[in-house]
Amino acid sequence: MISAVALLSGCGLDITSEDSNATAQSAGTDEPTVEIAGAAMKGVIQQGLVTANRLISYKDGNYSPQREAAKPVLTDDDGSYTWQLRGKADSWALVELQADGNTRMICDVVPQCLQSDAEPVAFGQPMGLDSSFSLLGAGDLQLETVNLTPLTHLAVTLAERSPNGLSPEAISGAYEKVEGWFGLTAGSLRLTPPDLTRLDDAGSVSADALQVAIANAAFLALVNENTQWDTISDVLNNVATQISATGQISLMGDGENVALADLVTVAAVQASEIQATVDSSIISQRLAVVEHRNVQHFKTIADVYEDSDTSLADTDTDTDTDTDTDTDSTVSDPTDDTTSDNTGDTELADETEDTTTTDGSSEDTVADTDTDSETTTEETIPANAALLSWTAPLTRENGESLSMGEIAGFEVVYGTSEEALDQSIAIGDASIDELLVDELTEGTWYFAIRTLDTDGNRSRLSEVVNKQI
Repeated sequence: MISAVALLSGCGLDITSEDSNATAQSAGTDEPTVEIAGAAMKGVIQQGLVTANRLISYKDGNYSPQREAAKPVLTDDDGSYTWQLRGKADSWALVELQADGNTRMICDVVPQCLQSDAEPVAFGQPMGLDSSFSLLGAGDLQLETVNLTPLTHLAVTLAERSPNGLSPEAISGAYEKVEGWFGLTAGSLRLTPPDLTRLDDAGSVSADALQVAIANAAFLALVNENTQWDTISDVLNNVATQISATGQISLMGDGENVALADLVTVAAVQASEIQATVDSSIISQRLAVVEHRNVQHFKTIADVYEDSDTSLADTDTDTDTDTDTDTDSTVSDPTDDTTSDNTGDTELADETEDTTTTDGSSEDTVADTDTDSETTTEETIPANAALLSWTAPLTRENGESLSMGEIAGFEVVYGTSEEALDQSIAIGDASIDELLVDELTEGTWYFAIRTLDTDGNRSRLSEVVNKQI
């Protein structure tokens, strides 16, 4: 048997299932099959009806689903399902989830999910779905994980506008386009988003995966924010209709349609609100990064709107990039007032200070902070990670005082060469004074940090520090 895994998730769970896996396969046949296993979630979707069909190219070159008469399988309480298709894993597939009267979804919006003509449902509790709710996802059976979320639903809707239908090229292009619309990093729609209601149980989760999960939760959160929408189906169907008609989403709205700016705004709010639901300081920091990314992306959308009509322009550029400003108005190096505590944790140091690493070298480096301190949690620092800490500056580079209220956050840049700090993490909270950078490969990694103020000014980078992984 050839296996391909399709993870269908708006909020993500580890997936295993042992039942409902043979309805699409004829009994007693030696024909090869491909197994699709995954989970359907926008919160966790329980008892949802899942079907999967191959995408076949017909004589005219148009790709469409090869419909097979088969009974849908039901998702389990954790959202998991398994499905089998006849044939080899040599094509792409369209996977669909449909709700009925028995389908339930876990509310993944803080503090609660509002429902038309029903009592509000608290964060983390199950709620009903109307029968018009559906999700689509598509992907390569052999190579890719297929996530089923509102965003993948929009991507499939966009791909359907292609002259060749749901071709592999159309699907890939549509996924990339939707990622650009929502300010996501390339490939994010192929990530398995975490369950936002159980983040402390999720183990390691990246900021990119959190951003995808929160972007999907925004469709439900918008029901809370606007009385125009009664259900998540109303919101999702409105956006899908816009895409079907024009291939775009309204940027700032017209009073009738959902706007991209609305979704990005509520995503930023949710990223902030969910921070209060987690105990892990590491996850909280990454949620702050997601909040900052959405705030910056909203600013990008607003800038695009000023220079265009109300349609969505292509937004494939990095939205976390700030413009340089005059030196006189820039904020100061965030390490100007940094000191080292007496617990064994070496912080990012002021360029005039001489600090040492935990192994006693004379360079300014980031310590391997396995030692507990008063300002850090007692979580285990992974071997492939570096914990950075700093003190916010009190003055600007020109000597003027700088209050905490004027600091928008920080930007950490890092890389495997001191001359090429080509990766960055934005922190949209001035109160944060440490960051865990994980998933680092073996070798020496170099780090620096700058301060961002509320006017968009950036400080110069701090001195570069390093850690051996």
